[in-house]
Amino acid sequence: MADTRPPSISRRTLIAAGLVALPARALAARGQVVTILGDSITAGLGLPANLALPVQLHLALEKLGVHNVVRGAGVSGDTSADGAARMDFSIQPDTQVVVVALGGNDLLQGVDTKTTRANLDKILTRLKARHMGVVLAGLHAPDEIGAGYARDFNAVFPSLAKAHRVALYPDLLAGIARNGALNQGDAIHPNAQGAEIIATRLAPLVARELRKRS
Repeated sequence: MADTRPPSISRRTLIAAGLVALPARALAARGQVVTILGDSITAGLGLPANLALPVQLHLALEKLGVHNVVRGAGVSGDTSADGAARMDFSIQPDTQVVVVALGGNDLLQGVDTKTTRANLDKILTRLKARHMGVVLAGLHAPDEIGAGYARDFNAVFPSLAKAHRVALYPDLLAGIARNGALNQGDAIHPNAQGAEIIATRLAPLVARELRKRS
């Protein structure tokens, strides 16, 4: 069958749009809604859906007694700019808390840290305007990429969390990065065990934000 999609619509945009095609009302009836806005790490690249971070976070929150629905709005390859461009249609209105987990691809691509900060600032400003709680997940840049760049990149997340008064999870890959037992063969993306550890550590912070809105 011929592809009748307008040529201006990218594959990434189509994937992102598909994230909002879920039966929102039916899911929301099961608990408070969390959306993870991110990239391949939160999308669970290389993992079956039931072992990826969104499901793992859902299970970790349930263990804490928080009935919830976690929607994965991660798109592989997304930078902070991509996330900012699609956040309005990737995050449904019934979301109570958004985990913002972007910046990894900015780091890999050497995006100017001022640009990354501006993009994340735009996302946080918009989420506050939509009256949604936020957990900002940071990342730690290694000094090998350049001590000055690493310092500036690492400063982006705590400074934004302070400016917007949102919860900060300082390093999404703390204890996971460079640990061969917790990563897939590419040494970048967490395996199922790594995703479970991230979810377990992230869950208490997300639960706290959800309880503020219950």
